[in-house]
Amino acid sequence: MTRIVLLDNEAVQALRDPAHRKHRRVIREVLVTGVRTVRATPIQVAVPTAVRVEAGWDRTAAAWAFINRLGIVDVPLDISHTDVAAGIAKRTGVSVADAHLGAAIQAAEVDQVTVITSDPADMRKVAEGRQVNVVAL
Repeated sequence: MTRIVLLDNEAVQALRDPAHRKHRRVIREVLVTGVRTVRATPIQVAVPTAVRVEAGWDRTAAAWAFINRLGIVDVPLDISHTDVAAGIAKRTGVSVADAHLGAAIQAAEVDQVTVITSDPADMRKVAEGRQVNVVAL
């Protein structure tokens, strides 16, 4: 079984700022992911690049040094994701970042997708029927 954990804007913001009221919750979720990886369940933590832009996450800026060390990978907004995201945005009316999350959910070639989000309703909407585990912040 393989898994992917996707982060939304608020999850990224919470990871960046130790004073954020949800920082510990997101850290706990990411650390649990790391423990599961050690237990031989491959899990990848990822963030769609549109979410990074929305959150202001510049991997070259010192302010983001902590989150850069967590091994979170980018899900690029490439041609195939762009087309899927555009359709999701048109059908659901969500933001570009949320539509990109939806495209990442639908394109994930894994057994389980988890999204850490402050807006579970939108994540269920952008999943458009794909089974997704939503962790509400």
